[in-house]
Amino acid sequence: MLAAPMSMLSRLIPSRPLRMPQIFSPRVSPDDPRIFTFNNERDQIIDEVVARAVEQHSRDPRRLLYLLNDAANLEVRRLSSQRDAEAELSLADWQKLLRRLGKMSDDDRREALRQRVRVMARDIAGNFDVRVFRTTRRLVPGVLTAIMDPSALPHEALRAGWPRLDALATVEGPVAKLQALAKIGTLVLVPTHSSNLDSIALGYLVDREGLPPVVYGAGKNLFSNPIVSFFMHNLGAYRIDRRIGARLYKDVLKTYSCLMIERGYHSLFFPGGTRSRSGMVESRVKLGLAGTAIEAFARNLTRGVRRPVYIVPTTINYALVLEAETLIEDWLKGAGQARYIIEDDEFSRYERVLAFAKKLPALRSAAVVRFADPIDPFGNEVDEAGRSLAPGGRVIDPASYVSRGGVPSVDAARDAGYTRELGEALPGRYARETVIMWTQLVAHVLYRRLVVESPGIDLFGRQRRRGEVMMPRAELIAEVEEARDRLLSLELAGQVRLGPVLRAESAESAVTLALEAWRGYHTRPIATAHGDEVVIEDPNLLLFYQNRLVGFAEALARPETLAASREIAALEGRR
Repeated sequence: MLAAPMSMLSRLIPSRPLRMPQIFSPRVSPDDPRIFTFNNERDQIIDEVVARAVEQHSRDPRRLLYLLNDAANLEVRRLSSQRDAEAELSLADWQKLLRRLGKMSDDDRREALRQRVRVMARDIAGNFDVRVFRTTRRLVPGVLTAIMDPSALPHEALRAGWPRLDALATVEGPVAKLQALAKIGTLVLVPTHSSNLDSIALGYLVDREGLPPVVYGAGKNLFSNPIVSFFMHNLGAYRIDRRIGARLYKDVLKTYSCLMIERGYHSLFFPGGTRSRSGMVESRVKLGLAGTAIEAFARNLTRGVRRPVYIVPTTINYALVLEAETLIEDWLKGAGQARYIIEDDEFSRYERVLAFAKKLPALRSAAVVRFADPIDPFGNEVDEAGRSLAPGGRVIDPASYVSRGGVPSVDAARDAGYTRELGEALPGRYARETVIMWTQLVAHVLYRRLVVESPGIDLFGRQRRRGEVMMPRAELIAEVEEARDRLLSLELAGQVRLGPVLRAESAESAVTLALEAWRGYHTRPIATAHGDEVVIEDPNLLLFYQNRLVGFAEALARPETLAASREIAALEGRR
């Protein structure tokens, strides 16, 4: 996880092969995180992935034939269109398999399955180098401080800790509880996903708060740069090639994830799969790999291993989002529903990264990561001792969920049902644990005015009204103050959270800070002050930032804005 900050620097540094400097000897103590010993059993994990895949898919010869035929056809199609080094290496082999598959014996097909699963598993599996981790741990605070506030770096480097960085990036939630649970079970973090910077924020803050490193899946496209690849590959990240559509590959990926959790490696999954294009908090999730937590728990029980698994819903909240322009445009075009990987956003252009970095020092709070109370894989609350609790507070045994007649078992259909239930429960927790930043609240009030001033116009017509709608600054401040007070009431009711600036600053200050934050980074300012008026300059970006409050639009409405607020609330259906 700590490798991710280097991905920003990789845009500025020429790509060239890297070698690990011999700085530290890889000494590991019993108190070190579980992942420190990963390389000792990496080959065993790959062997187990292969064994499980062969055993699972060889029982039915017809299923085996279908699985190999599906994989071969899809891979031939993919590699033929790629025409790259991977295609040169693998295309002929898949074409040969496709030609011979119908004439092969069951044993030959089983061996073909074994060979291809091993190739896939080796490509997926990560590494972990203790020396890289320890070196990166020393470098990351300075790197992030240099990115977020370059002027503070010389002073910060001479002080104990990194107070400026700690002020810009903060953590909320039951950290001490998570520290304790990490010692008796396996944590599975399931955060919201807004930006490619998410792994930077989480990687640094997880380590800073004394939580153990986690393994996580990263898109294979992120490994294309040698600098990024070096750090990610040596810090536990495993590779996910989202271009591969074969069912076999997805099964291998899930088996690898399951084994990592079974063996006690703390893990991270983004349940939304990809970054939120709209800026809204995820209301529907597909747990995918995260669902392997249930299978891992059940498999351990069948072997007599009673290692708890704790799901940790997490929200990542930003005052500014690096890729906001590309993401909202993608959503408005409808491409966000089909384009899983964006390779040409602001994160890929170093000049935009630098512009973003220059803006961060002016922010009072750049990012807030909030951990929710952990739950077991079946959605039950967990107490300080890691015990699962029924709704009335009674201690229950989570093993009962995966047992028949008191005997634990692995049941794919049953576990898929539990995974769906978990997926239905997460969005509510995300909504309650979302931290509203001042930029988002000011954006919401301004966008509400835009809707009021454009009755009868559809979303796309409204988004073209650049520089046409303005709001008296005094009214903006008054409505922001009123909305902030209502959010405070909602927070008391446990329905949402407020960020540091909205807690500490006046509404007038929040408006001033938002207008300043929006100027100078994005291609054009979102809104600007002209005398006593605030003019909406970019409705698209205004929409992106205000979308964080879509679920609260009606609760924040005034009588005269109720119709507009209902129209905003209806955007939730366009996710």
